[in-house]
Amino acid sequence: MPEIDKSLLYTEMRRLALEAGRAIMGIYELDDFEIKTKSDESPVTIADETADKIIFDGLSKAFPDMAIVTEEQSDTHKNTADTFLIVDPLDGTKEFIHRRGDFTVNIAYVEKGMPIMGVVYAPAKGRLFITDDQGKSFEEMGPFQDDIIGMCKAISVSVPDQGNLTVVASKSHRDQATDNYINKYKVADMRSAGSSLKFCLVATGEADIYPRLGRTMEWDTAAGQAILQGAGGKVVRFDNHEVLSYGKNIFENPFFIAFAPGIDLQNA
Repeated sequence: MPEIDKSLLYTEMRRLALEAGRAIMGIYELDDFEIKTKSDESPVTIADETADKIIFDGLSKAFPDMAIVTEEQSDTHKNTADTFLIVDPLDGTKEFIHRRGDFTVNIAYVEKGMPIMGVVYAPAKGRLFITDDQGKSFEEMGPFQDDIIGMCKAISVSVPDQGNLTVVASKSHRDQATDNYINKYKVADMRSAGSSLKFCLVATGEADIYPRLGRTMEWDTAAGQAILQGAGGKVVRFDNHEVLSYGKNIFENPFFIAFAPGIDLQNA
């Protein structure tokens, strides 16, 4: 497989995320839209499908030799490579349906099993997080233009105070097991967020740790993990604290912990 042009990848991921975000917001602002149910009982809307087509078509044109995995076409994918592009065109569909705003467009580049570049765009919140071609993470300040990169602010994780932690957890997937694990820490503040914004809150220092004790897929986490790693953070498996890797069987993740280094991780 030829080496990917990371400078081109940066501009294409950003542009396609913005284009998909505009399409999503056009549907979000409608009075009504169709909601269907996939085989795994999760919801899907025309916004998911429209954004998927925009991103897949754009990436395929720019990088015709690169394997591309997207959530909405996952049944057709075979994880035969450890280097690929991976897309969640609308992460947080439940947040989208309930008009809560915490949904994102996620695009990531995985190289040798590790996500090293990504973009997370939250169009309803006007927040855009991206890693550059050197693997450093930034938040770009809006308003956003497709072909002009605006003012970018480098982001970095917090220096956590072990006795005074801020934890971020899922809005839609909070359960007793998660609460039991969180209770192992000295928590000063709790944040909740939908979609991959949880990774970004840790990346910007707005939270210190995000534990996920529930089912996720690689397209849910790759872009957020790239953003967090590019800001100095880590994402590790819950069971053995090894770095979360990609290209797994059926693209399913184990439970994981995303955090700012300096936290003394508790055992399961």
